[in-house]
Amino acid sequence: MRITIFSIGTQGDVRPFVALGRGLQRAGCRVRIASGNTCEPLITGHGLEFAPLNADFLDIMARDPGALQRGLNPLALLATARRELGAMASGWPEQGRAAAEDADLLLGNGMVAPLASSFGELLGRPVVETHLQPITPCPDIPPMMLPPPERPRPGAVNRLLFHFCRLLTWQMLSPAYAGVRRELGLPAFPRRGPTYSVGRESQKLLYGFSPLLVPPSRHWPASVRVAGNWFLDGERDWRPPPALADFLAAGPKPVYVGFGSMRSGDSGDFTARVLEGLRRSGRRALIATGWGGLSREVVERAGDGNFFAIDAAPHDWLFPRVALAVHHGGAGTTAAALRAGIPSVVVPFFGDQPFWAWRLAEVGVAPPAVRRKELTAAALADAIRSGLSGSMGRRAAALGECLRAEDGVANAIAQLRSWGLLPEPAGSARAPSGMHYS
Repeated sequence: MRITIFSIGTQGDVRPFVALGRGLQRAGCRVRIASGNTCEPLITGHGLEFAPLNADFLDIMARDPGALQRGLNPLALLATARRELGAMASGWPEQGRAAAEDADLLLGNGMVAPLASSFGELLGRPVVETHLQPITPCPDIPPMMLPPPERPRPGAVNRLLFHFCRLLTWQMLSPAYAGVRRELGLPAFPRRGPTYSVGRESQKLLYGFSPLLVPPSRHWPASVRVAGNWFLDGERDWRPPPALADFLAAGPKPVYVGFGSMRSGDSGDFTARVLEGLRRSGRRALIATGWGGLSREVVERAGDGNFFAIDAAPHDWLFPRVALAVHHGGAGTTAAALRAGIPSVVVPFFGDQPFWAWRLAEVGVAPPAVRRKELTAAALADAIRSGLSGSMGRRAAALGECLRAEDGVANAIAQLRSWGLLPEPAGSARAPSGMHYS
């Protein structure tokens, strides 16, 4: 059986689908991931097929670092998103057809879920939508695109805001998909978007986050299931450079600071504030400069033996070796910190990151988010001290133990089988899916 997974974004967006793809491959499927060229080494390096899609988000962030700052305001991001996605999508009809044509099942994530749906419609293939964040309207979870509420909203307001966010998202995506559908000879999606199509209630949707962090809503339809996180294991045996190993061994567990693929237009000043906050906290720190959110030059120029700069390191190897993670609140980094059983301090840059910061605070493993524009040395030091308090550390350790017992990839495969979309293993009776859902 052949499966094509459509997923674009930064590596943090694609890594969970590499994990899911590897699990599907172990289950006897041939798996291809259609994504941007920057993710090709990640995909092929784990033994999966790669199909190219125009989707270079690192290039967008390099050309327009301010897009990340506007990303905390969906309305401010609208014009940029419409323009960039429209340009990306010009090659999607041809690229998507090449990726999907010989597949028996299509999985579509996030912004390219409508692309998978379009090829499912064109080629007569079953489609499962996937997301790493909750997007299904309900009264008991606030929509992740908007700033989290300081106190619970009335359920009817949450539902209304979910629909507003759906319409806003479709305003970002609609120019791209108008051209895709036209070139494929398919009728246009409804004006309000594909989530309002006739028969939408039966569309299968699989979530790749832990129910420990976001309990499933009892108001979601039966076609929506939460599998748990899709962790890309296999990097725990990674060998660090000697200098990194020496730094880790030279004292108590350090604080980790890293913002993944996030970029900053003021990285020098931002890094200086972070370093001063670390000094005030009195903690040693391991600083991952990533794609430019932090300046390695500023870290090294500080000449402080309590700080050590790296480009990056696998989270599943590194996080169990640190005391706390200061990060941007991306879905993957959030899950990795939880799994390692360490508390977090979140400085959101973009999109869903304030939502994950809020959830971490709600379950008691992080202080309230530190706003990036308002980050001061004193605020960061206070947040680190709060995160390292005994109660948060104990709660993080207990939650990490529970999360390590989950197997989101196995749950997802079992759910696909229960929907009749994957064959049962040879010689086995149908087993219960074991999904975490209520």
